[in-house]
Amino acid sequence: MIRTGLLGGSFNPAHRTHRKISLAAMEALGLDEVWWLVSPGNPLKRAARDMAPLAARYGSALRMARRAPIRPTVIELDLRTRYTVDTLVRIVRRYPHRQFIWLMGSDNLEQFPQWRQWRRIARTVPIAVVVREGYDRPARAVRAMGWLRRFVRPAGQAQEWTHWRLPALVQLRFRPDPVSATRLRATNPGWHADYADMASRDRVTRRPIPMEDLCPVPPLP
Repeated sequence: MIRTGLLGGSFNPAHRTHRKISLAAMEALGLDEVWWLVSPGNPLKRAARDMAPLAARYGSALRMARRAPIRPTVIELDLRTRYTVDTLVRIVRRYPHRQFIWLMGSDNLEQFPQWRQWRRIARTVPIAVVVREGYDRPARAVRAMGWLRRFVRPAGQAQEWTHWRLPALVQLRFRPDPVSATRLRATNPGWHADYADMASRDRVTRRPIPMEDLCPVPPLP
C-alpha cells in the first residue's frame, strides 16, 4: 500500500508554502508521496477575476513540485467531480493499492461544515489538519469540531494513521510561512504567463492538460 497525502486547492499560483507543508506532512505522517489536487473551481468561492487558467495553475504546481515526491494532478476533470466528497470517494475506489489521508489547513477546517457531506469526508479518509497561526482557535470553535473533537488522535501517533478507525483527525503544527498566493498575485499580476506552456500531461492520470478551463464552476446559491 502506497501511503499518499492529498492536498487540494486552487494553486493560484502554487508557492513554497504548499511545498513546505507537503514535505513536513510527509515526514510527520510517513507518507510515500503527496498529490496536489489542482481544482478546476471551488464551489465555495465566486469566480474570481484573478483566477488564472487551469493550465497555468497546474504549470505553477508542476514547477514548485520539482525534485520532490509530489505529483500535481487535475484528476477532478477526469473524475468529473465538483465536490471534495465525490472526489475522495472515487479516488479511494480507483486506487485500492493506496492509502489516502486528506491534508488541509486549519483555515479550511473553519469552513468545513459548509462542505458538502463533510461527515462523509471524515468517514472516507483520515484528516490531517495543518495548524496555521491565527486560525487555530476559530477552527476549534466551529460546529464541525464539536463532532470531530472526539475523533482527534495524538500528534505523536501520526505515523499510525493507516491503522486508525474512521473518522480520525490529527493536528500537525508547523512553523508558519508568510508567503501566500494573494501576496504573489499582488506582486506579479501576470504571473500565469510564465506557466501557461508548461503543462503537458497529468502526473497521475497521464491525460493531456487542457489549455483552457473546460468546466467553470458557478457560485453556490
